[in-house]
Amino acid sequence: MGTLDPIPAGRNRVSGNRDNKILSMRARVGVYKIRMNTLGIRRVCSRTTAGIEPRYPIDLARRIRRNHSNRECQTLSVNGGGVFTRREFLKELAEGTTGLFFLNWGLRSASLPRQGAGGNGKRRRITLRGERVLTVDIHTHCTVDIRDLVKDHEEARSDPLLIPNQLSLLDPASVESRLRHMDERGIDIQAVSPFPSYNYWADRDLAGRIVERQNQKISELSTAYPDRFVGLGGLALQHPELAVDQMENGVKKLGLRGFEIDGGVNGEELSAPRFTPFWAKAEELGILIFIHPAGFPEGQRRFQGNGFLTNVIGNPLQTTVALSHLIFDGTLDRFPGVKICAAHGGGYMASYLGRSNRCAEASPNCKPITKRPSEYFKQQVYCDSVVFTAEGLRHLVAEVGSSHVLLGSDFPANIAPPNMGDAREVDSVLGVPGLADADQKAILGGNAVKLLGIRS
Repeated sequence: MGTLDPIPAGRNRVSGNRDNKILSMRARVGVYKIRMNTLGIRRVCSRTTAGIEPRYPIDLARRIRRNHSNRECQTLSVNGGGVFTRREFLKELAEGTTGLFFLNWGLRSASLPRQGAGGNGKRRRITLRGERVLTVDIHTHCTVDIRDLVKDHEEARSDPLLIPNQLSLLDPASVESRLRHMDERGIDIQAVSPFPSYNYWADRDLAGRIVERQNQKISELSTAYPDRFVGLGGLALQHPELAVDQMENGVKKLGLRGFEIDGGVNGEELSAPRFTPFWAKAEELGILIFIHPAGFPEGQRRFQGNGFLTNVIGNPLQTTVALSHLIFDGTLDRFPGVKICAAHGGGYMASYLGRSNRCAEASPNCKPITKRPSEYFKQQVYCDSVVFTAEGLRHLVAEVGSSHVLLGSDFPANIAPPNMGDAREVDSVLGVPGLADADQKAILGGNAVKLLGIRS
């Protein structure tokens, strides 16, 4: 796809990753109106009404004008790039939406045609000033079907994340769809973890069977495509001794590179003494722990109403509380070799470290810890890049350093309901003004390569 240099501040550019972000633009004349229904694009027609404001996905957002000299419709890219004929526009439109189903202009699901191993479509390769950059997405999910295991348990019946969808399944057709998406978006490797449905309610026997299936399936994926996927397994953390056995087996027999956990377990903090064996094993194995919240249960009453607050506020709040306890309760001091990646930009704590530092330095209500909270984010705690804006990512890098930020997208939740991931993927990093090439390389994949033991 060519070299992608940082976007200068104040400029706008149509990215090459077929982004689904919405861009509103004003066209003077000759606007293509795209009519969609639940079965996809219905038809494309032209309009000549001046001054209307269409809303398209960003990869389709073009200023469209009528060339009165040859009566041919053309499109002009936002940044003044190449001009395309109407035929080329429709060809690009068809290619960019193959297999995608839309509803009310929102991407609902995708079922792409099957391709050969690794995807036979054109693969976008990211370069910076002519140098190839390996890209690793630390935050992607899959669904392993465990409904037969939990069908008789009331706790599982209301969990929507247990229902498989075409994007997240690990069957052959879905994996080919995933690979095609990665190729189009410039993602070389995904770190794949289960959707955050932790089943911490399950007894020891059932929990063992659930995690065994999840980790086996993820291992099979990474084994079949060792150059495209690495696995982050699940754990029955409500049974810490069992979780330790699962970690040992997952790393040494299944080749997993780390494990995903919630920010708490049935109301207990991760810093509780009974989880000491878990943290000790994580340090011993030298693997990454990915903290991905599943809401904030204590806030459910106040999260009712509009705004999807259990996710929008609850998820980063859960991470913030979990990391705060791990730091202030001394867990990270006792296990200095533990490495944690905190989802969604590290919650609120990473962007508001000054307040935590102030407590540690000046408040009599904070018991002494060995160093300022911000220092843990430069040694043991990493954050993914899912903060949604260039300014948010710039600030995160300023707080924790580029060596502790990893590319994340929350696939497939970035292109399908609940649409709370970052659909820009690599372009969320490439588009940050002032971020040096070395910083971009580290965030795009260099940091993950080191943490996950990927051979680059």
